[in-house]
Amino acid sequence: MQELFSEGFPEFISADRLVKQYIGRIREWFADLNLTLVNERGVPVATGWGIPIRWDGRTETLPTGYTQAAIRAVEGREQGVQPDTLVICGAIVTPSLKGRGLAGEMLKALRQIAEDAGWPRVIAPVRPTLKARYPLTSIEAFMTWAREDGLALDPWIRTHQRLGARILAAAPESQTMTGTTAEWERWTGMVFPETGDYVIPEGLSLLRLDRPADQGTYVEPNIWMRHS
Repeated sequence: MQELFSEGFPEFISADRLVKQYIGRIREWFADLNLTLVNERGVPVATGWGIPIRWDGRTETLPTGYTQAAIRAVEGREQGVQPDTLVICGAIVTPSLKGRGLAGEMLKALRQIAEDAGWPRVIAPVRPTLKARYPLTSIEAFMTWAREDGLALDPWIRTHQRLGARILAAAPESQTMTGTTAEWERWTGMVFPETGDYVIPEGLSLLRLDRPADQGTYVEPNIWMRHS
């Protein structure tokens, strides 16, 4: 799983300091929500994972994004709260096998886990892959962009839509990644000579770099979707 996700996401995605405080417990407590799809030779070709939370189904009570969902899952477990919703946190396919429907198969398998557990709701803070080409566009505007057939312009949103999912709401502050100037230069392969906002490779929004404070802050937007 780590190998596939490291290939499919930018390096800075792991710089969410708050998630780091919870990810150990997530891996320990919710390991049964980690799936790997293998081919007929037993070789992993896709992977995905989720976390359980309690959610009443109202848009206004959604977590603010991935980070808050992770916190809610861990704290809910610690407090003995019974979950009723699966949050699909990610799904990734071996790069050479993309376009063969494997991502959809992984999403369906994750939904089956929720059904088997008796959880009536499945949601996902979707990271729209095409958004990196439009880092200056708000996530609220981007999620309305559609093709002539009515499906989303973004291919990852379309994958969810083809499985019956619908867009619920924008999550403009789904995650916050922070690091020193040197760390951001290593993660992006760029140089940041002065304080300012920067477009970074694979970034869905801008990086704010503060040279005197030696800190860069990147706030990642996602889009909440709900599966039927």
